[in-house]
Parts: sequence; C-alpha cells; structure tokens
Amino acid sequence: MASSLCCSNPPNLSATSGEGTVVDDFGGIKSYIAGSVDSKRAVILISDVYGFEAPNLRKIADKVAACGYFAVVPDFIHGDPFNLDDSTRPFPVWLQSHTTEKGFEEAKPVVAALKEKGASSVGAAGYCWGGMCSCKLAKVVTELAKAAKIQAAVLLHPSLVSVDDIREVKCPIAILGAETDHLSPPELVKQYEEALAEKSEVDYFVKIFPGVAHGWAVRYNADDATAVQKADEARNDMVGWFNKHLV
Repeated sequence: MASSLCCSNPPNLSATSGEGTVVDDFGGIKSYIAGSVDSKRAVILISDVYGFEAPNLRKIADKVAACGYFAVVPDFIHGDPFNLDDSTRPFPVWLQSHTTEKGFEEAKPVVAALKEKGASSVGAAGYCWGGMCSCKLAKVVTELAKAAKIQAAVLLHPSLVSVDDIREVKCPIAILGAETDHLSPPELVKQYEEALAEKSEVDYFVKIFPGVAHGWAVRYNADDATAVQKADEARNDMVGWFNKHLV
C-alpha cells in the first residue's frame, strides 16, 4: 500500500525537457542545471523515485533559477527510475538499488562542488524519495540537514521521516505536507512541528496543504489549473524559505 501511494501518478519522463542544461558530471553526478553559474546562492532539488527527467521537476528548477539561484537536479537514481508497470521489480526491490543512504553520500560531493564554484550558501529540497527514510535508509535532505552540510532545507510530502530525525536537524527547515497523505499524515507532520518547537536554535516552517494528496508538489497534472496552483504555492513557499535563509 505504501509504495503504491508513494509512486502514483508517474510522469512522462523526457531527457530533453526544461530550459536548462544536462551535464555529465557535477560533483560526480549527471545533473540538470539551470541559472547563472555565478550565483552565490545554490539550491539542490532532489527528485522522487522517478528521477531527474521528470518535466515538472525541471520546470520547478527553471523557476527557482529565475529567482536568482543556481539550481542543480542530480541524477541520484542513475538513469534507472522506478517503473510502476514493471511487475518483476516491485518497489521494495527497486529501492534496494537506490537507497537514500547512498543518495546522501552522493549529495555531499555535489554540495562541495557548489562551494568550489563559489556558492556561499546552499539549500536543498527533497520530494518524497529525496526527503525519505525507510527502515535503516537515510533521508537525503534530512541527512544533509542533520549533518549541517546545507544552510536551509525543505521537505515536500516526505516519506517515513521519523520525529527523532527531525529532532536532529541543525539548519532551518520547512516541511510542506498534504492533507491526504498516508505516508506523512497531518498528525505526523504536527509531531514534526512540535519537535521543532523544542529547538529554539533552529528556525522552522510547517504547513499542511488542504485538498491535496501525496506527490502534489511535483507530480501534478499540468492541465489541471487547481493542481498547478497548489504546486505553485508549494514552490513559492519553498523559494520564500530559501530567500530567507540563503544569503
């Protein structure tokens, strides 16, 4: 049940989508990049299980870049997105090859590459897999925030992040949840908020979006005006958070 909810509404992947550029090596990872390389503020966008060729994700990167950021969408899934129709490779099997623990380790050189190119502050936003934890698996953005590798974090409809993980976060964090989400229900998101309220040294923002379900911020239907408006609201909240904390 959890995997079907996590992976519903798969996008039509396109290697040529977006206004940016695909580079073979950014911090050791093939990546989609957008924005001025001279920008001192950078944002890493970490995909869900469908990877960096999702057109909506690249549109988000383009719009983040238009706000003055250098945006990077690494291919942490290495050209092997989850295929909901492949019955021979169900989600738990696919996930064994694409642990978010591995994603966290691969994200650290990407952060280092951004710093080497002159970025003075780096933020990261994770969608589902990018903000996810399962069993012993690490969360990419959550782990970056716990390790103080970034200056600001945003989790959008995260999956299976524990309250204890949130207690260990060391940088400003925003959590954007859905009203209908069996993976991170509003009750759990409220627990995240309560845990963050105990950490006076960490700024936080928590918001539950009414009328949306898990995945709404990136796997929305571009022909549905209401869905686009809700996704735009999430993106604007994300950019606003980065505007506040990436200097």
